Amino acid sequence: MSPPSSPSTSWPFTVICLLHSAIAIACGACMMFYMTDLYTFGHGVETAQKLLGSTPHDQLLIRTSDSFSGLLLFAIGFLLLMVSFVRDREFQTFFAKGCTVLHVFMGLWRCYFERRVEDLAWDWLRQTVGDVVLALSWVFFLVYSWREKYD
Repeated sequence: MSPPSSPSTSWPFTVICLLHSAIAIACGACMMFYMTDLYTFGHGVETAQKLLGSTPHDQLLIRTSDSFSGLLLFAIGFLLLMVSFVRDREFQTFFAKGCTVLHVFMGLWRCYFERRVEDLAWDWLRQTVGDVVLALSWVFFLVYSWREKYD
């Protein structure tokens, strides 16, 4: 009788984690160091000036907030990088379900709250589509692992 095989890693999980990690690290770094340029590129000059604040105190608070948000996203990217090497299939499935729920809630938050902000109202749809695409990548992994498990 052969020894029970330990659960091995699934290559789609590693690829999806690495892609999400690269996206999070790149976006986090850009948020920390190039937020003014990103606001201008994404929203236009007039809206970017509104989003950056009108007084020096407001501008400092907004830049500090953006830097901390970027640092958090950067840290999430490194967490995803570390998780991509976990070999436990049950954990991979659990993690993928959690990420799917997180992206769906983020899309819902954008639909219900972010579109009400006047300066961001036209941008929420594009970002929601991005959240749905990221969630679908995890759904793809769940379908792949389900198929692999029951075939």
